[in-house]
Amino acid sequence: MSIKNQKLMNEVHAVMRLEHYSIHTERSYSDWIKRFVKFHGMKSRNDLMGGEAKIEQFLTHLAVVGKVSPSTQNQAMNALVFLYKKVLKQPLDGRINAVRARKKQNIPVVLSKKEVVSVISLMKGTPNLVVKLLYGSGLRVMEALRMRVHDIDYDSKQITVRSGKGDKDRVTPFPVSLAPILENHLIGVKAIHKKDVSEGFGAVYLPYALARKYPNAAREWQWQYVFPSGTLSRDPQSGHTRRHHIDPSVINKAIKATTKRVGIQKRISSHTFRHYAEFRTMPSNHISPFRMNDLFMLNSA
Repeated sequence: MSIKNQKLMNEVHAVMRLEHYSIHTERSYSDWIKRFVKFHGMKSRNDLMGGEAKIEQFLTHLAVVGKVSPSTQNQAMNALVFLYKKVLKQPLDGRINAVRARKKQNIPVVLSKKEVVSVISLMKGTPNLVVKLLYGSGLRVMEALRMRVHDIDYDSKQITVRSGKGDKDRVTPFPVSLAPILENHLIGVKAIHKKDVSEGFGAVYLPYALARKYPNAAREWQWQYVFPSGTLSRDPQSGHTRRHHIDPSVINKAIKATTKRVGIQKRISSHTFRHYAEFRTMPSNHISPFRMNDLFMLNSA
């Protein structure tokens, strides 16, 4: 990538951080913009002119040659619309009639009750607790990992999911059978937090402008991640050294290893437990007695 295009990427990063995009979105959009620039062999900003036609060619190439999924093609489109509207300040007034990626009908992987019990019962430590939350509360894995201490309401038996899919907040049931295990888990988390604070760290990432509005909040216990990483790391956006939440790959690797050990031949991920068949028929404010009984049985095993 040329020096001029590198300057463009610096602007992309600056705008995304100004508008509080997540680090995952920033990386994803940056990758698509780089692929777009490389695809057209762009060397200067003048090469970016006529965005509609160039975007159409790139998206068509992704669908026809790359055979990407519709969601992948949409993600590329969103990244390029962001580039032109937010960074370049060039409105896309013309139509973009790219060949649409073909949608593949996938049959969802469904586990039997016996398979769910066999997998969860063999999992240990944090992955075990996270998967139980996915199964019992219907959380997405990133929603569980981004959960803060104050998001759990033991009295009301609910978890507040903040900035979930579509950047929307919602409330989901909290299985009371998990309360003793979670409280014991948080004793260890609190000890880690106290150690971090004593060593001059202990602050976590706060969304939007909360860090400026409440300067001390980042070190308060209520804002800490329920599932913190085992190590401190440098935040690529702010440059601050913090303890982030654990990476979702930790959970999926544990699920994959346990599934192989059990001998289940299905392709299972963290999402499989969220979409366990019975849960999809239940209202959002209710958890089935069947599922609750499963959790009691798993916790007592």
